[in-house]
Amino acid sequence: MQKRIKNMFFGILGILFLLGLDQGSKYWAVANLKNQSAIPVIPGVFELRYLENQGAAFGILQGKRLFLLVFTLLIFIALLFIYSRIPPERHYLPLRAICVMVAAGAIGNMVDRFAQGYVVDFLYFSLIDFPIFNLADCYVTVSCGMMFLFVLFFYREDDFSFLWKV
Repeated sequence: MQKRIKNMFFGILGILFLLGLDQGSKYWAVANLKNQSAIPVIPGVFELRYLENQGAAFGILQGKRLFLLVFTLLIFIALLFIYSRIPPERHYLPLRAICVMVAAGAIGNMVDRFAQGYVVDFLYFSLIDFPIFNLADCYVTVSCGMMFLFVLFFYREDDFSFLWKV
């Protein structure tokens, strides 16, 4: 039981830390990029460009604020359920980290949607004309990629039996 409490404590700390980075970067973007020209970081490759995104990733579901808020809340509840059931063994540390990253990303964008009605995006790869994104998007994307790799190459099917135990 002690390890589970310790893992929950560090999970909450991880979420708060990542959420702070996300919200701080968005605050910086609003203060320094809003109503300004894009700032090239690597000319022709990467720039900082302000965007108010009223949809989800890649601009999908524009104007569906209520749906996105409810969906994000459901994802967060599912993550809490999963995280609370993850065994405390070191073997599951990557899975706990992935849950923390997804939760931080989901909350980061949910805070924006709830408070402002849109999400602040500002990172742009101009070389490939990739949609503008933010740190919360990075958390979710990177952690989902990590989950895919861990499921393929590290965890076995029976490693997830904890999800169905009563």
